[in-house]
Amino acid sequence: MKAADLFIKALEAEGVEYVFGVPGEENLDLLDALHRSRIKLITTRHEQGAGFMAATYGRLTGKAGVCLSTLGPGATNLVTAAAYAQLGGMPMVMITGQKPIKSSKQGQFQIINVVDMMLPITKYTTQLASGDTVAARIREAFRLAQEERPGATHLELPEDIAREETDMPLLPKSNHRRSVAEHKALRMAADAIREAKHPLLMIGAGANRKLSWKMLHRLIDKLGIPSISTQMGKGVVNETTPKFIGTAAISDNDFVHRAIDAADLIVNIGHDVVEKPPFFMSPQGAKVIHIDYNSAQVDPVYFPQIEVQGDIANALWQLGEALEPQAHWDFRPFEAVRRALHDHIESCGAVDGFPVQPQRLVRLVREFMPEDGIIALDNGIYKIWFARNYPAYQPNTVLLDNALASMGAGLPSAMGAKMVNPKREVMAICGDGGFMMNSQELETAVRLKLDLIVLILNDNAYGMIKWKQHQMGLSEFGLDYGNPDFVTYAQSYGATGHTLEEGGDLLSLLRKAREAGGVHVVNVPVDYSVNQTILNEEIPRLAGKLDLDA
Repeated sequence: MKAADLFIKALEAEGVEYVFGVPGEENLDLLDALHRSRIKLITTRHEQGAGFMAATYGRLTGKAGVCLSTLGPGATNLVTAAAYAQLGGMPMVMITGQKPIKSSKQGQFQIINVVDMMLPITKYTTQLASGDTVAARIREAFRLAQEERPGATHLELPEDIAREETDMPLLPKSNHRRSVAEHKALRMAADAIREAKHPLLMIGAGANRKLSWKMLHRLIDKLGIPSISTQMGKGVVNETTPKFIGTAAISDNDFVHRAIDAADLIVNIGHDVVEKPPFFMSPQGAKVIHIDYNSAQVDPVYFPQIEVQGDIANALWQLGEALEPQAHWDFRPFEAVRRALHDHIESCGAVDGFPVQPQRLVRLVREFMPEDGIIALDNGIYKIWFARNYPAYQPNTVLLDNALASMGAGLPSAMGAKMVNPKREVMAICGDGGFMMNSQELETAVRLKLDLIVLILNDNAYGMIKWKQHQMGLSEFGLDYGNPDFVTYAQSYGATGHTLEEGGDLLSLLRKAREAGGVHVVNVPVDYSVNQTILNEEIPRLAGKLDLDA
């Protein structure tokens, strides 16, 4: 058979459901083989959107999402999505085309060294130089993409290799298990937790994978140790439970940082240093236990004294078996922090007015979304408000990126989430800047007949950077722009557009959109004037005054 046919059969053997992408002439043999496959081709309007969709598929399923591009500019358009998947720990396999490598009459037209370009931002990248190597290279690309720590891999399939005849068979999958932590490390961790007075759990991105949440809930239910989460650890613990304190959404000086300061032992579960650090270690500070699939990546602000390396769920189960609640544990400081944080969120969340302030918007979205509903956030200042004020009830129901923190991912990520979970409510939440970076994927969403609400938070500016300008005492400059009429813009793609007017009811508007079905774009004017007064002034002042000894 042709190598292109073997390639698609190998993808089928890996359980691939979708290939997202923009094919080109160098992919035509692969496209022909795909046409005869049960795998669905999702033709997108830009390769970056295809990559974000594939990465989100991988994030939610644990199976590598697959995206496709041609050579040259098609491949360069995948670079941001590759970095998004690699830094975010999302399994993804990229396939790019290339001119014939044995003989070509087109010189260097469109040719760049894509393999070398992908080298710093993938776990594995290679060019297929023979049809006989196709099955082995695909098996390796998927294995590496999916094993801990997950990330991006890349295969380049030249035009002439795709056309080659080969009689090589498919390779069977190997059965493997994740390694478990050594007993000595677990014993040291259990002893440290047992001896601590104020132990605190910190839940990171790694705990949002492989169903670790089941063992984590079991541990918390048994021991009663309070927890906080990083932005990408949101939802691993139901955030309405009494032992959950809050999310480290701001870098410092929030209420959760008072809890961190009060702890004499921090148990980091799935912490990944690609996230902005939720706390900075010091030799005089709390002892830190690192529990993760991989060893700690040590830097000046993170040097854990105890490392438990291996499957997180198994490590948590073993710790739960080894530990009992201790009479000397004192959680009163954490309870005081939790009360103060929740009181603050409640008190500042009910502010009415128009344009809508972000803390009220978060409350309305939470009221609208069901417990298992998924929000996919683009990157902007609203991400901080949602991370801090939006309680997540289940794992992976708040999809945000605190690793690459790329704009433009919100809409395609929501589309990927909806395809994985067609019966669940999914909402894309985008700033006007981030939305316009991949807004053309509205046509893809309409063509796929997705039921999807796209919430655009409109301030006609790159609002997060304006906030930073203000923090630094600089003049506002270079960050304002104009927007299209989002209602007409949505309609031009076959979607339904709405704009929240002064005096309008956002909750009713969202409910009508859900009842109608299809793709709905909701333009919401926002007022970010509270960023400075609440995030930079009020929160540090109130958190600093909190008496943890009372």
